[in-house]
Amino acid sequence: MSQYKRIIAAIDLSDESDAVLKRACEVAQQNSAELSLVHVVEIISYAYGGEMPVDIADIQTQVENHAERRIKEIADKLDYPITQKLVATGNTGSEIHSVAQQLDADLIVIGSHGRHGISLLLGSTANGVLHGANCDILAVRLGA
Repeated sequence: MSQYKRIIAAIDLSDESDAVLKRACEVAQQNSAELSLVHVVEIISYAYGGEMPVDIADIQTQVENHAERRIKEIADKLDYPITQKLVATGNTGSEIHSVAQQLDADLIVIGSHGRHGISLLLGSTANGVLHGANCDILAVRLGA
């Protein structure tokens, strides 16, 4: 019997995501599991206050549209079938938890490249996903 049935690869769309995708595909193949991809777009807010010359909502929409195109491109290049390609907007850890619950995932594969403090062990995003997750987490070391 397979250990994992539904796996989520949480990716940031950078080249470093390749290591996460490779490992997620390996585990999915070993378990004949469904594999879904998720990318979280942080909500754009005023970093410094004041008025901005452009509408933030337009920028947010452009970022989300770009992410949807990129996640589809990435999925199309993989040698493993992707069940769902999801782009969520909000806090990375919270959104990954939400997607994992919605999909009834039993494993989240995420990259980790923290280099100091508590982040040395996991990285801030991976650490945020670890706390509060209702399933296993596989942290793939990046940039090593």
